[in-house]
Amino acid sequence: MKFWPAKKVFSFFSNDMAIDLGTANTLIYVKNRGVVLDEPSVVAVKSSTNEVLAAGNRAKSMLGKTPESIIACRPMRDGVIANFEMTESMLRYFMREVHNNRRTFVRPRMIIGVPSGITQVEKRAIEDSAKQAGAREVYTIMEPMAAAIGAGLPVEEPTGIMIVDIGGGTTEVAIISLKDIVFSKSVRVGGDEMDRAIVQYVKRKYNLLIGEKTAEDVKINIGTALLVSGEPRKTAEVKGRDLITGVPKTIKLTDAEVFESLTEPISIITDAVRAALENAPPELSSDLVDRGIMLAGGGSQLKNLDVLLSKETGLPVKSAESPLLCVVLGAGKVLEELDFFRDALMK
Repeated sequence: MKFWPAKKVFSFFSNDMAIDLGTANTLIYVKNRGVVLDEPSVVAVKSSTNEVLAAGNRAKSMLGKTPESIIACRPMRDGVIANFEMTESMLRYFMREVHNNRRTFVRPRMIIGVPSGITQVEKRAIEDSAKQAGAREVYTIMEPMAAAIGAGLPVEEPTGIMIVDIGGGTTEVAIISLKDIVFSKSVRVGGDEMDRAIVQYVKRKYNLLIGEKTAEDVKINIGTALLVSGEPRKTAEVKGRDLITGVPKTIKLTDAEVFESLTEPISIITDAVRAALENAPPELSSDLVDRGIMLAGGGSQLKNLDVLLSKETGLPVKSAESPLLCVVLGAGKVLEELDFFRDALMK
């Protein structure tokens, strides 16, 4: 994107950011520039000095493969900070990368998406981490609200809107009206829990130990929330370590087996959707009959999840145009129009 000279000077000072600090991925939106970073929420540091060696994709490639002198980890878990220092290091690294390692004169304001079920202690940890990484002011916005704005839903209108945002660590279900959340339900089940369910299923049935990255690939390639008659059946080769002999082994996994392994996490998500519908005020419930449910987040891309939720609720269900970007685009829109969306921020 090209800027006029005056715009370049302006963007140098206007480095305010909106951040989707997710369990699986971190996305950053910079004011006047759009989404500038989309990397895995992984950081690698020297164990002796805590010096950051890599973050994002490079660090993710090191997971499970590092010597004792290097620690590679995911500092976010279930949508909140699991390791404060690592999160701060990762944020600082990403901020330098976004600004091409140059110093800016003004410390940025930040808007960060957080789970609706976050505690005050967890919220304070995210705010402190962002300030330690270089933020001047930190605002937080509930992820389902940000996702609804990012999906282009009219959150400012006096009508009922329902969003289901399935991320790596949490699933956020919310009913929104007049730029505020009427009811929300947050469950700590998401894409990561689905991966772990596949790992446990393969371990239990085949005595084969596979990594979560392998399980994620299986989920993406042949995973399904519902087996629909008439659809062609799929299989995938899965490699791991045989727990009896201790040697590498390859098995074939079917989509029916993956469906069976995902039954528990999917049922928790559908229960959360039902709970939200049961707690919706009658007038807003009538709006949902027409508007239906919007799906967002990476986990919402699981095959046939929309079909299953429509079957369970009787409502139309559709996916957002860019489900992975909804939260960061919504937070970015709030950043660009802060006065209009101020009511949507967490108090």
